[in-house]
Amino acid sequence: MEQREIIDRDTYKKIKKMNREELTKFIIKYGDELLGEQGKTIDLPALEEELSKIKGIGGKRLEEIMVVIEKFLDVE
Repeated sequence: MEQREIIDRDTYKKIKKMNREELTKFIIKYGDELLGEQGKTIDLPALEEELSKIKGIGGKRLEEIMVVIEKFLDVE
């Protein structure tokens, strides 16, 4: 079984020098790139609409949740 190289040597060396926060950002970015290659994206308005349907989440709380999600995804 042939093993495909996922991370090249230079990237591996950079990862070894990263702290936890830098590594977390790298993994999220890498995952987003993989999802993008698969044609998958996150539709934030649709996500917000679905979250608004959850009983107990009002407009104010929904705004707070969306701010956290957008911050996590680096949406400006």
